[in-house]
Amino acid sequence: MGSKYQKSVRVWLPPLALTLEVIFIVIFFFFTSYPAAVDEPKKLLRTYRAFQDVFIMATLGFGFLNTSLRRHCWSSVAFNLFLLALGVQLAVLLDGLLIQLSLRKMTINMSSIQKATMSATSVLISAGVVLGKVNLLQLVFMTLIEVTAFSATRLVGMNYLSMEEHVSMMYIHMFAAYFGLTVVCCLQKPLPSASEDKDQTATSPSLFTMLGTLFLWIFWPSFNSALLEDADERKKAVLNTYYALAVSMVTAILMSSLAHPQGKINMTHIHNAVLAGGVVVGAPSHLIHSPWLAMVLGFVAGVISIGGVKYVQACLQRTVQLHDTYGVHYTFGLPGLLGGIVNIVLMELLEETTKPTLDYQGLINLGALGFTIVMSVISGLLTGLLLNLNIWKSTHKSHYFDDQSFWKVRFLTY
Repeated sequence: MGSKYQKSVRVWLPPLALTLEVIFIVIFFFFTSYPAAVDEPKKLLRTYRAFQDVFIMATLGFGFLNTSLRRHCWSSVAFNLFLLALGVQLAVLLDGLLIQLSLRKMTINMSSIQKATMSATSVLISAGVVLGKVNLLQLVFMTLIEVTAFSATRLVGMNYLSMEEHVSMMYIHMFAAYFGLTVVCCLQKPLPSASEDKDQTATSPSLFTMLGTLFLWIFWPSFNSALLEDADERKKAVLNTYYALAVSMVTAILMSSLAHPQGKINMTHIHNAVLAGGVVVGAPSHLIHSPWLAMVLGFVAGVISIGGVKYVQACLQRTVQLHDTYGVHYTFGLPGLLGGIVNIVLMELLEETTKPTLDYQGLINLGALGFTIVMSVISGLLTGLLLNLNIWKSTHKSHYFDDQSFWKVRFLTY
C-alpha cells in the first residue's frame, strides 16, 4: 500500500536551495575577503571563545530545545540546523551591505560570523512557534524575510534611534517571538482534532529538549556579553545573567509545583521558564550594578513564563486559536519585552545621575523598543500571508507534527 502522506516538496525545495547557495557563493566571491592584518592573540582568543559559545548555543541549544513532541523530533533538529546554516550566510552579507552601508568588498572576520550567528538565531526562536505546521520550503522563505527584517531593524535602530549594538541585538528575543506569533496567526486554523494526539510531549524527546535547555542555560552569559567591548560591562553582563538564570530555575520548579493540584512538576514548564531569566536581563545586563536586581528580574520572568504557559496560552488558543507550538511567547516574548522596558528605565536613571537636564533620549529609547515590535509584526504579517499561498504545497492539517511527512521512516517506533 502506498503512503497515505502527501508527496514532499522535492519539486521546489532542491532548486530553491541550490539557487540560493549559488547566489551566496557568487556574492561571497565578488564582495567578501578576509582581513590582511592579524588580530592580537588575546583579542583573537577572547573573540573565538565568545564565537564558540554562541555557536554551541545555536546548534546544540536551539537545535534540541524544540524536540519534545513525540512525532516531530527529526524535523525539529534537522530543520533548525538547516535554517541556521542558511541564515548565517545571509546575515553575514546583510551585515556588510546594510549595517556597513557599503558596496565595496566587506572584510569577514570571526566577529562577523559571531554576529551573523546571533542574528540567525531569530529564525530558530520563531520556528518554535510554527514547527510542525509548515514545511521546510516555507521555513526557508521565512528565514529569508526574517533575517533581512531583523538586520534592517538593527540598521535603523543604530543609525537613527541611537541604539547600542548590544541592545539592538538583545531585542532579538522579542522580535523573533512576535514575528513567529504573527506568522502563525495567518496560518490555517483551528488545528484539527487528528493533530491533538501528535501535539503531545513524550519522555525520551522531552529529555533531549532538557539537554538543549541545559546547553542554553550554560552558555547564555556568553550570548548576553558577546557584543560588549568594555571589560567591566562584560563582567556585569556575565554575572547578572548567571544570577537571573539561577533564580528563574528555582522559580520554575516552585511555580510549576504550585500550579499543579497535587504539587507535581511539569517538564514543559521547566523548558520554558528556566531560560526566561537569561532573556529578561539580555538588554540591561551591563547596566545592572547589583545582583539583587538581576535576581528579582529572574524571579519575575520565571513567574511570567509559568503563568503564561499554564493560563494565558490555553486562553489564547481557545479564544483566538493562536497555537504556539513550543511556548515561545512565554520563554522569549514576554521576558524580552520586560527586559526592554527595564533597559529603558535603567538608562533613564543613569542619565539623571550624570546629566540632570531634560532630554528626549528616553522617548527615543521607547520609540526604538516600539519600532522593533512594529517591524516584527509587519514583517511577520507579510510572511504569514505569503506562506498561505498554494505555491508552497503546505502540509495538510491532518499531517501536522509528523516526521513522516518529510522523512523516510522505516519503522514507526513512536
